[in-house]
Amino acid sequence: MAISPRLRRWLTGPSADPSVRARYWSEVEGRPDGDPRVRNARRQIGRVGWAAKLLEGQFADGHWVTPGSRPPDLYRPKYVVTNWRLIVLGDLGMTRADRRVRRAAERLLRAWSGRGGDLSGRSGEVCVTGNAVRTLIRLGYRQHPAVQRSLRWLLRDQKADGGWHCFPSRTGTLDGWEGLAALAEIPEAERDGPIRRSIERGAEFYLARRLMREGRGRYAPWFRIHYPNHYYYDLLVGLRILSRLGYGRDRRLRPALDWLRSKRGADGTWSLEADHPDLDPATAGYTLPGPVFPMRLEAPGSPSRWATVEALSVLARCGGDAA
Repeated sequence: MAISPRLRRWLTGPSADPSVRARYWSEVEGRPDGDPRVRNARRQIGRVGWAAKLLEGQFADGHWVTPGSRPPDLYRPKYVVTNWRLIVLGDLGMTRADRRVRRAAERLLRAWSGRGGDLSGRSGEVCVTGNAVRTLIRLGYRQHPAVQRSLRWLLRDQKADGGWHCFPSRTGTLDGWEGLAALAEIPEAERDGPIRRSIERGAEFYLARRLMREGRGRYAPWFRIHYPNHYYYDLLVGLRILSRLGYGRDRRLRPALDWLRSKRGADGTWSLEADHPDLDPATAGYTLPGPVFPMRLEAPGSPSRWATVEALSVLARCGGDAA
């Protein structure tokens, strides 16, 4: 896959976040984990850049401050406290090898384990549970009993049509992507029969809908690029999950891949288009209670290294030309 020298420098030079450099070397160019470029970039994650900034202000017991909350709330206010920081730290490539991440992850495990086995710490929500499972696997807790119980909870919560839903429903929704994303974190060789069948059903749910067909019209936020995603869906989220699961060459992804290519700027980059929450008041069907503080790594409207490396990674897995 051809990448211009200028774009390559922009994604791998000293001004790029080390998480972007690591993803470029490993996911776009396909370099192995032992490659010096990959190792050097990963070594810097959490020392400088976005992850280091997110780790600032952590308390000794692992949480980040929640004003006025005793004990500290790990979930609210959205999207700045412990749960949300851990999700992004996992995306950026941090693991339990870092003691700061380990403190936060184990604080969340203690607080949210044992309530029905779903790791939501709340009332059995697939958006919360799926994100927690996905994040904890990335951080190195795949074998933790609470994570294993929660994986089985996700299998039981899958709808008859193969999807998941964050609200009471007999049918799935494209918005309920967190269940399938969590299963995608399990190495292929370690997926047992029930997990494989769940992945197949979940993938078919998305592919049959071309990652975008639900309801009577287009839901505008699904066609905008965001990061962090938290628990919101867009087409790039769907492409990331399906391509990571090995469905990148399925012909039913073509409309979503055409959309992705249409978002590319003349300089070869992609931009973020909005911060979350990016709710369409006419069609969202719900509002968020309490104050909400968007988390931002890069400003919308300008070329984004994260969106660009994400898009290039998808195209690489789908066998597409990113020239």
